[in-house]
Amino acid sequence: MKGTQRSSIRPGMTVEIVQKADQRTGRRTRGVVKEILTNSAQHPHGIKVRLQDGRVGRVQAIVDGE
Repeated sequence: MKGTQRSSIRPGMTVEIVQKADQRTGRRTRGVVKEILTNSAQHPHGIKVRLQDGRVGRVQAIVDGE
């Protein structure tokens, strides 16, 4: 599932994000959402979130079954 809609992301969900430093390579980081940082309802590059470990990035995928 894509992470471009704010309504589909909730704190506590496991997601894959791309951090700013990894945008060129597209390297994804998996983690649990602590806070949603994007205020708009949608964003074409993914909703920006902060993970529980403090890393910030845009959601590329929502991990199912966790």
